[in-house]
Amino acid sequence: MSPNRSRTRPRAGRPGVRAAWGAVLALGTTAALTAPLTTASAASDPGTGDRDVRAVQTDYPQTTRTARLKMLTDTQAQGNAKFDPAKFGQFTDYFSSPDFAAHVALLPTGKVLLFSFESVEDNPQKEPAPTDVIGSRNAGRAYVWDPAAGEGPAAFKAVPPPVVDMPDGTNEPRPAPFFCAGHSYLPNGMVGVFGGNLGGNGGTGAKLALVFDPWTETWHQQKDLSVGRWYPTVVTDAEGRQVIMSGQSELGWGTPTPVIEQFPAKNTPVPLTKGQVPDGVAADRWKSDAPYRMDYPHLFSLNDGKIYGFGRDADQEWRFDPATQTRTQLPDRPDGGLRNYGSAIALPNGTQGPDSVLILGGNRNDPNTYRFSGGAWHKDTPRAFGRTQDDTLILPDSTLLTVNGSYDIRNYGNGDYNPNADLKYRQIELRDTAGKWTLGPSQRLPRGYHSNAVILPDGRIMVTGDELQQIANNPDITSGMNGTIEIYEPAYLHQGARPTLTRVPTGAVGYGSSMKVTTTTPGQVSRAVLMAPITSTHAVDTSQRHLDLEITARSGNQLTLKAPPSANAAPPGYYMLFLLDAKGVPSVAKWVKLTPGS
Repeated sequence: MSPNRSRTRPRAGRPGVRAAWGAVLALGTTAALTAPLTTASAASDPGTGDRDVRAVQTDYPQTTRTARLKMLTDTQAQGNAKFDPAKFGQFTDYFSSPDFAAHVALLPTGKVLLFSFESVEDNPQKEPAPTDVIGSRNAGRAYVWDPAAGEGPAAFKAVPPPVVDMPDGTNEPRPAPFFCAGHSYLPNGMVGVFGGNLGGNGGTGAKLALVFDPWTETWHQQKDLSVGRWYPTVVTDAEGRQVIMSGQSELGWGTPTPVIEQFPAKNTPVPLTKGQVPDGVAADRWKSDAPYRMDYPHLFSLNDGKIYGFGRDADQEWRFDPATQTRTQLPDRPDGGLRNYGSAIALPNGTQGPDSVLILGGNRNDPNTYRFSGGAWHKDTPRAFGRTQDDTLILPDSTLLTVNGSYDIRNYGNGDYNPNADLKYRQIELRDTAGKWTLGPSQRLPRGYHSNAVILPDGRIMVTGDELQQIANNPDITSGMNGTIEIYEPAYLHQGARPTLTRVPTGAVGYGSSMKVTTTTPGQVSRAVLMAPITSTHAVDTSQRHLDLEITARSGNQLTLKAPPSANAAPPGYYMLFLLDAKGVPSVAKWVKLTPGS
């Protein structure tokens, strides 16, 4: 599940090499837990006699999980007492979830799709994902969380993926192992998920293509991709097609595919309405390729209609034209070398849609951020320290939030597979509209690899992911609730009364058109903002987008807003509409659907 993409270190998730490396580090940095062999054990071992033989304990005690969670809870409360919620926001709820949430997607119903894998380990000092497992134990799982239903088990609904018989020779059908896939949204609000894990050989790419329907909360299997993909990236272009790049092929780790595919295929209509549910639909190949050496590149559809692909290698930065299916080289990223997993966002750009991208994190030794705009790179304002595995979000008021982060893959600062973390990575960072970063309060768990964060329609932030930390801090590992969710309330939720948004168009909204919305606080509204929902994994979110809408008229409780100018500015699909006051305090959002020709 977790191949370490460094060229000089063993890869996570591989039995043998990786397990041995993790064991060496663990034994070198922590005291081994030991227990004497029983008499029967000693007797069965010829030559031991009466010697005091001790064996390394391989399990992870519940007492340690409980004590760790208490320590993290206490230190979070102590450290956060100094932060004024009106300036820095605050962490509030913390509760159990039935899924690790290595993948997340905010649905246009307001619910959140969580999916990952069935764990093969409950010891956080071992790899829990079935990366190198074939057969029925290599299986995916998924749940839908309804924030309106609260925090207990009843708030989660199991929505398992289709049962498939993977081509691994075992003839053992199981829920599709779609973890470490790539995903983005179709214009009708459905989530397309591509690739996954066939199992074995350090992470072998699956050809899976699935669509999740948020309206019926069901999965639909599509025709297989032309090539296996393990760790691909998917982005929705201005036409509404999903463009799929990168990932390790069906031959296993070390064989990244250069093939670009799009879903649905060129001669198949793009699904625009709820009733257009893809089933057995094919993707097709582009004419050009994308020869990324490393997995999960950051892809963005910017306001010129082109897709900008920012690879983890500094020299693999390209622009792709969906109309001509061609690729153009961009300047090398100025930091040079290879980035680990780190975040990237398409920066807000008023009403015109994004035209620049900010690259953050991915290098624990580099706190700088890097902005690509106007065809060139610029070193942007640094954060307090370098971190990898971070998630950066655009908030409704155009500020940025970085949450999560760690030292490396499966390394929190004290060696691989050692859950004792350098707790500085728990602190969030906030970037104001002038570009200045400031450290803020700490989340409870130090979440690194496979961490995620989502902006909910009510303006709160859902923080989740990182199965190792969730396993290491589970108050009851036998409960079946082996994931966690934490809620962060940004400062704008502690700055007084919020504007209201009571009504938006129920039908599709056309580009450049006028739309009327209703508010009971018209005098409080100074700004209207559209925000695309988030679907992310491995610090990659290609969907996140922020656009201002011009307020062209006011009449009583009614505001007239001008929709984005084109699908280049905002690809077709569902967006959250927020109304903001002069301080940047947002309303609770309502969903608006942008559709060409409406």
